[in-house]
Amino acid sequence: MAYLIGIDIGTSGTKTVLFDEAGTTIASALREYPMAQPANGWAEQDPELWWNAVCETLKQVTAGIDASEIKGVGLSGQMHGSVLLDKNGRVLRPAILWCDQRTVAECEEITSIIGAQHLIELTANPALVGFTAPKVRWVYNHEPEIYEKIDKILLPKDYIRYKLSGEFATEVSDASGMLYLDVAHRCWCDELLSKLDVDKNWLAPVYESPVISSVVNSEAAALTGLKAGTPIAGGAGDQAAGAVGNGIVREGVVSATIGTSGTIFAHTDTVKVHPSGVIQSFCHAVPGAWHLMGCTQGAGMSLQWYRNNFCGPEMDTARVMGVDPYYLMDQAAAKVQAGCEGLIYLPYPIGERTPHCDADARGVFFGINPQHTRAHFTRAILEGVAFSLRDSLEILRDFGISTSEVRATGGGGKSKIWRKIQADVYNAPITTVQSSEGGALGVAILAAVGTGLYSSVPEACDAIIRTNEPLMPDAEQAKIYDGYFRLYDRLYQALKPEYKELSKLYY
Repeated sequence: MAYLIGIDIGTSGTKTVLFDEAGTTIASALREYPMAQPANGWAEQDPELWWNAVCETLKQVTAGIDASEIKGVGLSGQMHGSVLLDKNGRVLRPAILWCDQRTVAECEEITSIIGAQHLIELTANPALVGFTAPKVRWVYNHEPEIYEKIDKILLPKDYIRYKLSGEFATEVSDASGMLYLDVAHRCWCDELLSKLDVDKNWLAPVYESPVISSVVNSEAAALTGLKAGTPIAGGAGDQAAGAVGNGIVREGVVSATIGTSGTIFAHTDTVKVHPSGVIQSFCHAVPGAWHLMGCTQGAGMSLQWYRNNFCGPEMDTARVMGVDPYYLMDQAAAKVQAGCEGLIYLPYPIGERTPHCDADARGVFFGINPQHTRAHFTRAILEGVAFSLRDSLEILRDFGISTSEVRATGGGGKSKIWRKIQADVYNAPITTVQSSEGGALGVAILAAVGTGLYSSVPEACDAIIRTNEPLMPDAEQAKIYDGYFRLYDRLYQALKPEYKELSKLYY
């Protein structure tokens, strides 16, 4: 039996999955961990939390099998995080995460140093607070004693690669989100590094995503249950990994992923760059391909916040029934009509990225009336997240990208009511894939290609991925949502100056 392993190092936990070569799940394990918020808008994690979770979950999924039959390991991870190491390979400070909002001034500084249009020409993207380069610049400005000790700048999954192998490596999809990569040419941008005082030697060699860039060393083998010498593929950032796991490896199919954040993801065979950078252009995990991506930062986070703080009755009932509280929340939301009787939610609790790029934006419930119940607020969150993702879809459509089929994944793919809302808000068929492993499956596929089990990523996806019957949009519901979506978009524009004022008053 030939096995593959996919490791997905997420924001709230690490999931490790053992697959056979046909992509069937054999075993899986999840280890959760906290996120620190030492100040408002900040988000940090100790990288050792990830490593401990990887060791524990690997031991669980490899128990009872012959480790020599594991043909390869793939790594997926939360993007943009800044893992800073000294010359001895020790972590210098907690990693600043993708959702951290502290770097507004650093984004402005980088843009001033490089020039707004030239920065997009060099990296295909503007400076965004979520990206790695502004985080490193923040350390440069605020923690110079740390900056002076930097010997390596790694992304979260690449820190795990280092712990597994002792080798430094990254790959093009995750590196695209650092703002150090020349995305068009798939290599580090020397001009930008020089102007930002970043030593190129601090960055790991960059590979195509399926390439076997390292192997498990003996020390890691003793801690994980893997066999020394097991190949480790380049892997992918979580969005590209999830896209491969959902078969988004050719033009014409778009994915909508709702996890902690939410993304719209489209494959493209050529580099396409929005002149204002309103939607991100990254290298895909498919060699020689790219992708366009729009992100809303507070997607599943909004629903989780609402559940934890306002849905105590549902959580209590769910414990008695032995079901997930989200199941009960979905059941209640399904009974509310489209539009929530005039209640609209703007899903910006930690700022917004696409299309507004506004770190000051905050969540809003608009239109509250005495008829509204918890079920209305639940559905308003589901609809508001879908409206936010439609913003990105509209940009893709204006760009000439086909959105005739949308594949839903993450929490938005598992929830029937959320899938139905998405179908009607996007006015497009919503499909799901039969495997629910997403990014872990995607990087296992990359490992399968890297080790020669398949000749290409599309070939592997054709062999492994199966879709379910599509959920079709309802024309009447789509018409209702069109009106609400137009109002939703105007609400942000009306509140934009007020968000700025609020940030002065509170933050």
